[in-house]
Amino acid sequence: QVQLVESGGGLVQTGGSLRLSCATSGRTFSRNAMAWFRQGPGKERELVAAINWKGVSTYYADFVQGRFTISRDNAKNTISLQMNSLKPEDTAVYYCAADSSTLRWVPPVGSEYNYWGQGTQVTVSS
Repeated sequence: QVQLVESGGGLVQTGGSLRLSCATSGRTFSRNAMAWFRQGPGKERELVAAINWKGVSTYYADFVQGRFTISRDNAKNTISLQMNSLKPEDTAVYYCAADSSTLRWVPPVGSEYNYWGQGTQVTVSS
């Protein structure tokens, strides 16, 4: 059974930091792009950051540029999202996702992600 399990969410004050992790099991995603999405209260799900299979090509949404860093460790089947300078508007459920295709050099930014975790809540207080 393929699983993506997020961890690391929680409650933090404005300006604080959190590190999210996503552990995968059931199959390897070492050749798949991975991404973090989020869905805030009353909002649609949006792409936060993505990373290619090799970990050398990344994408960041404008609203997290310079604050968040996505990384991956294929040997450990994990990806991470380091979130700094958090703002109340970053409050959301954060989801880990995997691309259904392999070996894309540029990580996709659309509907190509077909494997999803259950999400982890991030709440930033003002």
